[in-house]
This record gives sequence, C-alpha cells and structure tokens, in this order.
Amino acid sequence: MLAAADLLDERRATILEANVDDVGRAEDAGADLTSLDRLRLDPGRIDAMAQGLRDVAVLADPVGEVVDGWVRPNGLRVERVRIPLGVIGIIYENRPNVTSDAAGLCLKSGNAVLLRGSSSAIATNLVVAAALRDGLVAAGLPAGAVGMVEDTTRQGAVAFMQLTGIIDCLIPRGGSSLIASIEEHATVPFVIDGIGNCHVYVDAGADLDMAEAIVVNAKTQRPGVCNAAESLVVHRDIAAEFLPRIAAALVGVTLVGDEATRAVLSDIGIATEEDFATEFLGLTLSIATVDDLDAAIDHVTRYGSGHSEAIITQDIAAAGRFTTEVDAAAVVVNASTRFIDGGELGLGAEIGISTQKLHARGPMGLRELTSIRFVVTGTGQVRT
Repeated sequence: MLAAADLLDERRATILEANVDDVGRAEDAGADLTSLDRLRLDPGRIDAMAQGLRDVAVLADPVGEVVDGWVRPNGLRVERVRIPLGVIGIIYENRPNVTSDAAGLCLKSGNAVLLRGSSSAIATNLVVAAALRDGLVAAGLPAGAVGMVEDTTRQGAVAFMQLTGIIDCLIPRGGSSLIASIEEHATVPFVIDGIGNCHVYVDAGADLDMAEAIVVNAKTQRPGVCNAAESLVVHRDIAAEFLPRIAAALVGVTLVGDEATRAVLSDIGIATEEDFATEFLGLTLSIATVDDLDAAIDHVTRYGSGHSEAIITQDIAAAGRFTTEVDAAAVVVNASTRFIDGGELGLGAEIGISTQKLHARGPMGLRELTSIRFVVTGTGQVRT
C-alpha cells in the first residue's frame, strides 16, 4: 500500500487528466453539482487518497486476532479468531477516491477486491486501479488482488451482483437507486451502505450556541455526503428563539417546514411528507417543530434511514432516552453527525457505513471486513 500511495503521488498528472475527461463528460450529460463534486479530483484530494493508503498501512492487522477464548471443563481450548472474508465486491458511483480507499482496506484485512465503478468515473478509476496494481507488484504481491471491472453497463452491474462463488461479500457505495438494484438483483451476500436521512434534534434543554454551531456544520460542511444532516427537529419550547437564529445562520440553505415551524418562519416553504423522507444531498433542510422528546423520537423513527441521528441537550435523561430509543447505526449527543466516519471515529478509515444489523452496523473498518473462525484445541478428547 505504501508503494501504491507513492505511485498515486507520482502519477497525479495522469490521474487529473483522466478526471478532467470524466468531469467534462458528466457536465455534458447534465450531472448535478453534488454528483460533480463527488466525481471531481484535485491535488488535495489525491493527497488525501495517498495519505489514506498510508494511514491504513500502519493500522494493526486484524487477521489472526483472537477475539475471545475459553477452556471447557473437559479441557478443550476454544478460541474465536478473525479471518478474511475472501473476495469483496465494491460497486460504487461517481467517487474515484473509493477506488483507492476500498482497495487499501480490503487488502489490509487480507481480502482480494473486485471494483465496479460508474461510467461517469471510468477513466479516473482505471488509472487509479493501475497504480494500485503496480504498487502490489512492487511489493511482491499478485496484481490480481485488485480487480477493476471495465463494463459499466446496467446489465454488467446486475451480472456483478450475481457472481455467486466468486464474490463473498458485496458492498454498494451509492444512492437509493443503487441500493434498490442490489436488493432486487443481488444473489451474493451484501452489506448495505445505506442512504443518510440524518436528523439533528434540538431539545428544550439545549445550549443554543452549541446547537447553532452543530446544525450549521452538520448541514453545510459537506452537504453531499451521507452523514450530513437533512432534517432539523426543534422542541416547541425553544422554537421561537432558536428557529429565527438558525435560519439566519444557514446562509444559502433552502428551508422547508411543517405548520408549527412556519408559524415562526413564515417565509420558508411548506415541508411535505416526501421532504421529510428525502436525503437531499444538497443545501435543502426540512424542519419539524415538536411538543416533546417523545414526538422527536417518533419523527426520527418515522422518517429516518437508520444512519446517524443527533440530539443537542444538556439534559442527561433526555440524552439517555434518545440514544436508547432511536434505532440507528450511530446516535450522537452534542456533536455533529459529520463525525460518523471511520477516520473520525478512530477506525483509521472506512469502506462504508452499514445501516443493516447483520453482519456489521455503522462505519465499517478493517474488523468489519473479517469473519470469525472457531479454533478448538484438544489433547485427545472424544465426545461420549
């Protein structure tokens, strides 16, 4: 991986040239600004890709780790040991940085990886994958440990999802249409890197300075990613004070709200059921004003996607109820949802954020790319 990182640095001009071609084709096809942002590379993003590989390279190897162990009364020693999953298939949209991130994580956890990106990023992905494979060869490893599928047709995507016996685990990185296609067509085991209809709930017991800073960060720091906030929920007791304040702070953000919210912010749009259920991936935010914590939890439960949900409060009991009763992969107290990221949470990196409950949930790092094997050692015991 260190050799591959060096090659990304050395070949940045070639990578950027390929990326310019991809971005140009996407612009000609009418891609929106969020899609273009995900697709576009610059020197800083290439630096981040190379550094990501270096960061993963120095992480502890999870393979062979003894998770736990015990000795039975008959003397058998039982251990559960981490092993690689095998071949991991990654199917993803737009973001060429996923090519290097996914390859690095899969290789570090002892797996081979088969990458299938989108047609919009194919030129960039091929150049990046070539650097990764050359890095493997330089390190004495087989180039085939990183594979890149060049067929970007829909039929090819479906065939990729059905490579039973070749792919051991499939991980999608994309929007709702990709997730729906996986759920309809995949015949290999998969882990859903789900959409992020994330909420920030500002409780009656919130520090409003803190709440303002967190909401602005969660919505605007990078609005086109899955851990950005898409909906704000505000307790009625602080709505009259907080809503005008946050509306003024969210410069450039289109706000839509329910009736109670619009009673305070009369100039914002009407929020529909669809708005509350939407992952905008852009500068739009839905707002609901609720009577109490129960109503806030009900709103999150109804519209959330099980990704990341936050509460802002100084009330320990309210925070405890929210973290216990909200069903999501990650629940945040008094911090931005943007922290739900493998690197930010100390995993080194992530291959995605699972909104499933089996076999992984939340940010998936190296350990989530392994399975468990029972190793049982005896001294001649037989079962009677």
